[in-house]
Amino acid sequence: SLAMDDLASGLVRTYWAAGPITDSAPAGTAMATGVKSTAGYIAVRANIVSMPGVEAVTDETKKAPVVTVLEAAKAVGKATGIISTSQVQHATPATFTSHYTDRNQYEILAEQQVYNNIDVVLGGGSQYLTNRADREDLMKVIESKGYTYVSGRSSLMDVKSGKVWGMFAPVGMAYEMDRSMTVEPSLSDMTKKAIELLSQNKNGFFLMVEGSKVDWAAHANDPIGTISDTLAFDDAVKVALDYAKSHQDTMIIVASDHGNGGITIGSSATNSSYDKDNLDKFLAPLKKATLTGEGLEKKLNADRSNIKDVMSTYYGITDLTAAEETAIRNAKAGSMNAIVGPMISTRAAIGWTTTGHTGEEVTLYTYLPGDQRITGVIDNTDIAKIIAKGMNVDLNALTQKEFVDISAAFSNRGITSYVDKTDVNNPKFIAYRGTQSLTIPANKNFIVYNGKTINYDSVMVYNGEKFFVPQAVIDLFAPIGETPVRALIENAGGSVDCNWEEQSITFVLGDTLGKLYIGSDIMEVNGELVTLPDPVVFKGGRVIVSQADADAIMVLK
Repeated sequence: SLAMDDLASGLVRTYWAAGPITDSAPAGTAMATGVKSTAGYIAVRANIVSMPGVEAVTDETKKAPVVTVLEAAKAVGKATGIISTSQVQHATPATFTSHYTDRNQYEILAEQQVYNNIDVVLGGGSQYLTNRADREDLMKVIESKGYTYVSGRSSLMDVKSGKVWGMFAPVGMAYEMDRSMTVEPSLSDMTKKAIELLSQNKNGFFLMVEGSKVDWAAHANDPIGTISDTLAFDDAVKVALDYAKSHQDTMIIVASDHGNGGITIGSSATNSSYDKDNLDKFLAPLKKATLTGEGLEKKLNADRSNIKDVMSTYYGITDLTAAEETAIRNAKAGSMNAIVGPMISTRAAIGWTTTGHTGEEVTLYTYLPGDQRITGVIDNTDIAKIIAKGMNVDLNALTQKEFVDISAAFSNRGITSYVDKTDVNNPKFIAYRGTQSLTIPANKNFIVYNGKTINYDSVMVYNGEKFFVPQAVIDLFAPIGETPVRALIENAGGSVDCNWEEQSITFVLGDTLGKLYIGSDIMEVNGELVTLPDPVVFKGGRVIVSQADADAIMVLK
């Protein structure tokens, strides 16, 4: 039996914003953000909604980024990690860590991941970090951010603490059945190491683990790859389950993001024999395989003259037809699973209905402290909502804080702004007003304000049409005549502490210890009283000073 078997507790609906059969991008987006989206979209809202019951989008919300549960975990101080056997920039891991309207823009997604301050990143995808169109060397950025970079199993196992970025293949990692045990870590190896590192955070952690190539094998109608990596994924589930059972403070949710292939035990070949066929009819051909098509391809010589020997040795197939032999000989590099998968399916009476995704509900597997379960039929968006509730985080409120349309916010503030696409691979948002200037590079977690670099917890998202930034960036350019005190001080490198009982704000700016009082024009500066041009006011949930007051405070720096 599988470790997952004991966790089966319900079903998950997987439809997307405009149809019943989802692409991986909106499926992952739903699980990561709690929002239904569009085919190809990564953690941004849909542009079209047509399915019943799905929240409509407006011109203002179309394609807007939404906070993921991983980003929410960061916001409450938890450690975070992602693991996949595909490239980590692939749809599912990307939807937890980046935001864009095209799942195939791996370089953009990779850049956001690198700047999103994830603690543990393990999988394939090294080719998207260097030799990029934007000329940025993300390997150097990873090193500058304090990660231990690893590319092999032994070096990963040696990491005992801190942040780690592991890339074990240029694109996807090997199927478990084909994996070199000493070169690449298994999915369970990566899961165990990630939990070991992330659990050192006293506030807890969030970890997303994907057995990515189960999907790839199903697209190829390859039962061997499907079995290989389903078993490997189950080993990873067991690692997580053992941790959860021993600690009793951890939630585990396991689900596919969609169906794929329509696999069945039995095919058209068993139409009249199904009630007479024994188990061996289905299992015996499968048990003979020792590699997936991907691994088998590497055993073929250059002219593929050894096809019969390879298929006999590694697949136990000794009755290849002439057509099958020709198909293997002519197979394009990287497509062998789709060639030999159907061959072994035929011999094992395994049926497939499609090489695409399918729209049925998928099984929900859960474990909560006290051996509790999440039961019933839920929507894929409920997964994000359940996780957020467990962390006591409001995803909508956090989205409003972290992803604000900067052009709309700046529209009535006397600010000149535009998107600079002179370098199409490095778009920037430019703004200025009086002596204030602002440059925002896309996909990074910093801005340049008045010549000074300021870092944030969130990445700056450009969805191809608009820039979205944290509210704290908007606050740098307050409405004319108004400046939020916290933004003013913190963006100048200082710190702020509010005492609501006393209605005062204490700040440290350089060598200055200052204090402001709401409703008063008196400011304390290192124990001395100074009169400001205007009173300090409380407005819209923020403590505000006039531009003249702001200038007086900045003189202290």
